[in-house]
Amino acid sequence: MSENLAELQREIAALSERIVALRNTHAMFPDDAQGTAEAALAELEYAERLLGSAGTELARAHSGPPEPRRPAEDGDRVLLRAVFNELSVPVVLLDHEGYVRRINGAGATQLGSAPGYLTGKPFSHFVDLRKRAAMQSWLAAVLRGDGPAHLESRLALRGWAEDVHLTLTRLELPTEAQPLVLVAMSPPMSGSEEEGPAPLESEVENQVVVLAARRLDVLTRMTRLLLRGTTPTRDLALTDAADLLADSYADWVVIDVCDLPEGPRAARRAAVVGPADAPEGQREEVAALVPGDSDIPGEVLGRGQSLLFPLIEDETVLGRAEGGAPILAALGAGSLLSVPLRGSRGVRGALTLIRRSNRASFRLADLGLIEEIGEHIGLALPPRPQ
Repeated sequence: MSENLAELQREIAALSERIVALRNTHAMFPDDAQGTAEAALAELEYAERLLGSAGTELARAHSGPPEPRRPAEDGDRVLLRAVFNELSVPVVLLDHEGYVRRINGAGATQLGSAPGYLTGKPFSHFVDLRKRAAMQSWLAAVLRGDGPAHLESRLALRGWAEDVHLTLTRLELPTEAQPLVLVAMSPPMSGSEEEGPAPLESEVENQVVVLAARRLDVLTRMTRLLLRGTTPTRDLALTDAADLLADSYADWVVIDVCDLPEGPRAARRAAVVGPADAPEGQREEVAALVPGDSDIPGEVLGRGQSLLFPLIEDETVLGRAEGGAPILAALGAGSLLSVPLRGSRGVRGALTLIRRSNRASFRLADLGLIEEIGEHIGLALPPRPQ
């Protein structure tokens, strides 16, 4: 009885989280209403069944011990593993919580990482923020036995967004106590990619020499700017610095400054610069957030340590808009880094850069460059008032 009740509570909590995610997605991306509505309808049907069977489940006594599962033959297991690994179709096997249990070579290539790295990661982390809520709802529907699901989605891999068609199928294996889900990835059925910002970097810029030259150019331009900008109009200088980075290195640039020694809670948002095609009012939403109230830059301001997210796993780390929707999801973020502005007397602020999912992810080399720029900006800030 207690186990059934605990399981029911877990299902209701998970359903509530998915409904909130779908509501936020619909609020931020009304143009995707069809895909979001289909996922919401599946959740509604499940809620109806859950309510209808809740009384029966709570009253049902414990059943007898399940029949012992017959272990699979070793030969069959080896054969199935070989077939799985050699399939030319990208496939991923997920456990009942959505974590990657196994992935074949084609699937690892599709996600842009080694199988050993991908195993144990939540599959949702490799889905673009805009499509993540719908995918999680369909995954839950498949796991509870509503049949296979077919959906158009988008992967966020290596910092690039790629449209893909996902087929989710529930598997019942005699050696597993919980059902698994097989995810097959194929080209989108529509044959056309979603509209979005065009990639700003060509493939040649992946070459080490070109990237190194570009980083040196950014650092040189920033140094010149800071040497010219050490004037009482420091807010304007910070906006100029943010403009330079947004023009050449990121889509969104946020600079937060601590004018008082009280720490992160006293920080103010000094500059916010975004792309020219950002929706009206989006910059003001980012500017209105209190820096110390969010994980980023709150943690950078408090601990003085840099943070790098090549892939955005938690879209709430930069805070939420007034309606409760995660800001990073609204920005279409693909990767993020945040570094302290370190002056002669400690951390004076934080510099946060965001790239959308249509651009290459930030790397360790990018983090090193921005850390150096952050230190230069910190040293150029005027002293705190006594």
